[in-house]
Amino acid sequence: MRILITGICGFVGSTLARALVASGRGHTVMGFDNYLRPGSETNREPLEQLGVQVVTADLRNIAQMEALPAADFVIDAAANPSVLAGIDGKTSSRELVDHNLTGTVNMLEYCKAHRAGFILLSTSRVYSIAPLAQLAIVAEHDAFRPSPLASRLPPGLTAAGLDENFSTGAPISLYGATKLASEALALEYGETFGFPVFINRCGVLAGAGQFGRADQGIFAFWINSWLRQRPLKYLGFGGHGHQVRDCLHPRDLLGLLEQQFAAPTIAAADRIANFSGGAASAMSLKQLSDWCAARFGPHRVVPDGTPRRFDIPWIVLDHAKASRLWAWQPATPTTAILEEIAQHAERHPDWLDLSSPS
Repeated sequence: MRILITGICGFVGSTLARALVASGRGHTVMGFDNYLRPGSETNREPLEQLGVQVVTADLRNIAQMEALPAADFVIDAAANPSVLAGIDGKTSSRELVDHNLTGTVNMLEYCKAHRAGFILLSTSRVYSIAPLAQLAIVAEHDAFRPSPLASRLPPGLTAAGLDENFSTGAPISLYGATKLASEALALEYGETFGFPVFINRCGVLAGAGQFGRADQGIFAFWINSWLRQRPLKYLGFGGHGHQVRDCLHPRDLLGLLEQQFAAPTIAAADRIANFSGGAASAMSLKQLSDWCAARFGPHRVVPDGTPRRFDIPWIVLDHAKASRLWAWQPATPTTAILEEIAQHAERHPDWLDLSSPS
């Protein structure tokens, strides 16, 4: 199988590339990157040493996409992942749309030309912000969770988290909208031109080598910053750090991807599914701080109740559909992911400066 990975030198792309090579299934793994993310350039040489073909290219450039070698499947791991992109003064709204949506169209045209399957790594941020922001919550053990006393939960919210029936209505942020639009276009392209498409909505992806910025991955950012005694704040929600996210290592997607490579005839309704660490992996910032304090020693976190656009207090994905369709379960517990990040941070004392320059 010839596998092309977009954003192959990013954290998720490079992790999946290494996992595919290590699987021993004889895949030809290749990919491209534009190296806009600080730190991504460090992944190129190690991948090439594994026999991975890495091309310098930008998915917004049609000519460069047309010049790529043919593949049997594309894994789209390239995106601006910040929920504040387009409004934070660092990236314009047009740049965000060009990268996350126009880039997807270019890859779908590539799949059309080469009859390649397409796997979009989407996000939990396609789910509607308003019902999550208005959700009745309680704080227990320094972490938010939906209130057990709530008389009515929004449709699609189960005891295990948000399932695929939860609302995707606006607002979902400009970032979330580009991913949701990419999902719709991918499914339409697949149906129209007869190639397999899968939409994998992932929870927070985390692991060693993730870049040291909050928008790239809060777990890696927090651990690296704690170890280096960099300033940290609990933003919004009273400044207590009770906001909760789930956690998934991208290598846990490998078995799923192998199944998707071999299952092009799956029903259209089953092409979208959540993949996350689920409730068992969920952790608040305060709980993450407690873990860091036990691992590295004390560090002060500044309470700051200032709200930010698009922030939500709790989001955990229910992956029951993925388990039913693919017999899939996350394999790496959150504590193992955190320890992996911590050991990487200890081995790379310059990681924050390298991957998150001021």
